[in-house]
Amino acid sequence: MERLPVKSCILRSVGYDDTMKNMEIEFHSGLVFQYSGVPSKVYSDLVSSTAVGKYFSEKVRNRFRAKQIVV
Repeated sequence: MERLPVKSCILRSVGYDDTMKNMEIEFHSGLVFQYSGVPSKVYSDLVSSTAVGKYFSEKVRNRFRAKQIVV
């Protein structure tokens, strides 16, 4: 999945697969997690947010099923 860079203190890049409703998030630590069942609006709101990390913490983390991806 192609990820686009975002301006955030904790997130490095974000990608989305509209067919599968999966969102991948790469953290500055180098870890990558895939979140499943994410509506496309959540993805678009995340990448257009003025506070990407805050949006992630409030609207994505602990709300969608996540698994670590080995890259």
